[in-house]
Amino acid sequence: MAKHVEYEKVGSDYLEHRQLKRGAAGWVLLAGLGVSYVISGDFAGWNFGLAQGGWGGMLVATILMATMYTCMVFGLAELASALPVAGAGYGFARRALGPLGGYATGIAILIEYAIAPAAISVFIGDYIKALGILDATWPVYLACYVIFVGIHLYGVGEALRLMFVITGVAVVALVAFVAGMIPKFDSAKLFDIGDGSFLPMGVTGAWGAIVFAIWFFLAVEGVPLAAEEARDPKRDMPRGIIGAMVALLVFAAAILLVAPGGAGSKVLEASGNPLPEAVRAAYGGDTFLAQLVNYVGLAGLVASFFSIIYAYSRQLFALSRAGYLPRWLSKTGKRKTPYLALIVPGTIGFVLATIMKTVDPVTGGARLINIAVFGAALSYVLMMVSHIVLRKTAPELPRPYRTPGGVVTTSVALVLAVAAVIATFFVDEIAAAVTAGIVLLAVAYYWFYSRHHLVANAPEEEFAAIAKAEAELD
Repeated sequence: MAKHVEYEKVGSDYLEHRQLKRGAAGWVLLAGLGVSYVISGDFAGWNFGLAQGGWGGMLVATILMATMYTCMVFGLAELASALPVAGAGYGFARRALGPLGGYATGIAILIEYAIAPAAISVFIGDYIKALGILDATWPVYLACYVIFVGIHLYGVGEALRLMFVITGVAVVALVAFVAGMIPKFDSAKLFDIGDGSFLPMGVTGAWGAIVFAIWFFLAVEGVPLAAEEARDPKRDMPRGIIGAMVALLVFAAAILLVAPGGAGSKVLEASGNPLPEAVRAAYGGDTFLAQLVNYVGLAGLVASFFSIIYAYSRQLFALSRAGYLPRWLSKTGKRKTPYLALIVPGTIGFVLATIMKTVDPVTGGARLINIAVFGAALSYVLMMVSHIVLRKTAPELPRPYRTPGGVVTTSVALVLAVAAVIATFFVDEIAAAVTAGIVLLAVAYYWFYSRHHLVANAPEEEFAAIAKAEAELD
């Protein structure tokens, strides 16, 4: 372990008050969790990439990000089966890159998961507004956080099962949308932005569209966060995350083709509720299908909102339990849920959603996406480096699942993740720079305080201690 790290002794009851409910999820629920994390990206957010690069630019960006996520998921499936801990990406990087690398990865993931629900709550408000129910702003955002954080506080098994049902409803809406839009498809509508060329904004536009292509897949990497609550993580984690990725690839291809192909890319480029708006544009007004997609589409947004709350709470729980962040954030209640790790980021997300929508009603959601994507892409870089490093430094590590193609596969993901980090500055350099500044402040907190107060018997630290002891014996 690094010499600059210091550990504090904790009482025997420390981990007793920081335990999650084990055995709550099998591989089917895990796959459902993976789809649930992401499915809101099919209902809103991806379409902003049309304004950035046109349909051709968005297609190129989506192919690149589909490749990145597929390669990354294979790498994470291996890491999750070898190191099944609630910290997931942070735990993998902790073992490979040391405490600072692990902490930086965890902070990047936490930024992604804390900001993504804020963006989704804005889209939920836009869908509700499109229904004419009310001019949705902060009361809707508040209701989302209060209701769904409350369900998570009740218990993880109940929350995961409910997420699975909501996700199933959302999938029905996507299938109905695709089936209804196919008869209206016209390839000419895809290219009605700019000069009508394949890349109307050039290569730079396609690069910027990466930020929004990521929204088709963002957060699927959160499946391993459920490792300590899975029935058989070594077997179920690879099956769950790969199964989720296959479903997401199908959804992304279908939506990117039929939505702009049926309604026109221009119609959707700035919409906060693109799927219902696509139906209305294609059919010349309100229809039963538009209402169905609008109402049931809320289920897709809610599914991701609901599930990413789960993700941010587990990431914060793991970092806090190990002492990288204030320890009081990792306490769990009688139902084995980390209540403060649920409430604190939820409060921050609600405030950010309200401020962004008030300051910039049109592109507030897009700016939140850019912030979330910066954190995500940075964490992908560090996690893929971790996979490559562990293949070289810990070949003896038991790997119930091995990545097809090994480090070549994760190297492809690494290169594309670096491109994604750069793309966030193309889209919104201020938001990207501010987010980078937050990461640096968090690293400063580690350097000046938390590295002197880590908890040796946290699972992620125990993995590192065992590895060090084995190396010394060898």
